[in-house]
Amino acid sequence: MAKEYLDKLSEIMKQATARRFKDVNLECRYFFSGAAVYADGRICISLTPVGFAIKLPETSRDVLLKEKGTKNLRYFSKGPIKKDYVVLPKVMLHDMKVLRSWVKVTIEYALTLPKPAKKRGGGSRAI
Repeated sequence: MAKEYLDKLSEIMKQATARRFKDVNLECRYFFSGAAVYADGRICISLTPVGFAIKLPETSRDVLLKEKGTKNLRYFSKGPIKKDYVVLPKVMLHDMKVLRSWVKVTIEYALTLPKPAKKRGGGSRAI
């Protein structure tokens, strides 16, 4: 099942980042029951059964959460809210102009964060 998320996320990211971010190592990897995008080793996007979620700074999250259909990320109904992430509605995934702008924000934000300790999971794809 995770393979379908990896395939779908890879395709979305190819469209959303076409001819952009040439100096950034963007990679899709398996992530629990889905897939995630890493920008120079920092996670910034996930696609799981919960939806397509992007990591954002607080001001951007506040703006985006006012949009219809967006919500905070929570992997399990009684689990904690992942406060740095916003789940986008499916309609936003089909509006490439809007999607590209939010993908840009999340990648740029991720690049300001410290790099995590070096760990390597299985199955990844360069974008």
